[in-house]
Amino acid sequence: MSKIQNRGERVVVVGAGMGGLSGAIALAGAGFEVTVLERQSYPGGKMREVEAATRPVDSGPTVFTMKWAFDALFDQAGLSFDDHVSLIPAEILARHGWRDGSDLDLFADVEQTVEAINTFAGAENADGYRRFARDSERVFKTLQHSYINAPRPGPMQLAGRIGPLNISEMLALKPFSSLWSALGGYFPDYRLQQLFGRYATYCGSSPYQAPATLMLVAHVEQDGVWFVEGGMHALARALADAAVRLGATVRYNADIATISTTSAGVDAVLLTDGERIGADNIIFNGDASALAAMLPTAAPKPVPAAARSLSALTWSMRARTQGFPLSRHTVFFSDNYRAEFDTIFRDRALPGQPTVYICAQDRDDAGNLAVGAEEGERLLCLINAPADGDTHRFTKDEVDQWLGKTRDHLEQCGLSLEPISAIPTGPADFEALFPGSGGAIYGRASHGWMASFQRQGSRTKIPGLYLAGGSVHPGPGVPMAVLSGKLAAESLVADRASTRRSRPAAISGGTSTG
Repeated sequence: MSKIQNRGERVVVVGAGMGGLSGAIALAGAGFEVTVLERQSYPGGKMREVEAATRPVDSGPTVFTMKWAFDALFDQAGLSFDDHVSLIPAEILARHGWRDGSDLDLFADVEQTVEAINTFAGAENADGYRRFARDSERVFKTLQHSYINAPRPGPMQLAGRIGPLNISEMLALKPFSSLWSALGGYFPDYRLQQLFGRYATYCGSSPYQAPATLMLVAHVEQDGVWFVEGGMHALARALADAAVRLGATVRYNADIATISTTSAGVDAVLLTDGERIGADNIIFNGDASALAAMLPTAAPKPVPAAARSLSALTWSMRARTQGFPLSRHTVFFSDNYRAEFDTIFRDRALPGQPTVYICAQDRDDAGNLAVGAEEGERLLCLINAPADGDTHRFTKDEVDQWLGKTRDHLEQCGLSLEPISAIPTGPADFEALFPGSGGAIYGRASHGWMASFQRQGSRTKIPGLYLAGGSVHPGPGVPMAVLSGKLAAESLVADRASTRRSRPAAISGGTSTG
């Protein structure tokens, strides 16, 4: 559809997160009149910065993968992603530590990882990793264009896209097995089951309840992990700048109160200061559960609290470290993984011994510390938490207690951490930042084989209202959110073309507009 045909078509994008900015780039590049409204004073949504002892710390997503999704978005809009964002490929994907003193690096190169696992846990586990890498690639390639980069299917639609005769491909997805049970077939070593089971947490889920299909994350990482020059928030600013370059307007400190509708569909958004902004179409890039408070009728049902994904308790900090050699991404595992997830999802509490993720932002993947950071490096420290931020707020004493427990666990793993400044963010803070989520960072938990089909798709029951972001299809994570914005834009364009084709000739001026 040409830019001339779309001129004057008003699209309001609610939220300048990755999904909203992706949709804005796609539609502005196609000639739509796009206005992005963001309640914060910066772009990025969860991709935010927090200042700790005068230095900005990336305090949201920290891993960049699936570059092809960004390349496709920019190419379609007539831009080059590489002209806007500088990336550095990582050779070490992540470092992992345990309280028994063992540690293991995963590499971008499969054979390097095979050698590392052979040294770490023996030949049987190394051979298992080769099979795991092969099978994860197969799962990803089966789902890339049938599910991940396509409108949300139902189970039968997905089977149709894969092909009714491709029974082996369907079975390879292991849809009825949990990730944890599948990992036992590759890795006899419990520590490796923990390591690869952590991929379930990438979508806020328990490896004991998430489907084995999530092994595809292994291939996503093998296909490339990069560091963004200037930090992850620089990626958000680059997408916002690209949208503006294409003609979109991005307004910050613009808080949405309600979405106005008529019998024909959406017609405006109303800001909390009373301003009314007319719209022919709207892409909503907040948590889909927040729509219940913004729409008088036909809003998608909020995700029940018990079905929410993980939240987190994080500290954006400057700290001095000694001992265990941090990489850019380092994970320190608890001794009892099942107890950890049972405590969070069943008991709705923080585990006594949490798995800890640290993003050391002044280090490269090999662990080399940037000049000038010796007296205090920037860290994002994260432990998983239940998403009950709408009903419970941790007290300062509780937050301090959990920081102490986290530091104790790190000490047992060999890392001494002395915070200079530590700014906490808990589930209630995430709920305040992202209303309707309850603090869930990833929308609905991917528990059970049907969970992926229960996420909202791009379209809603209200004409002209579309959804994007990590709470909707194809799921959470930076590249998935970007794909959600692209899918929302494509749905909008397709529906508009269908409406124009269906108009009577007298209404369309007697000419064909198809």
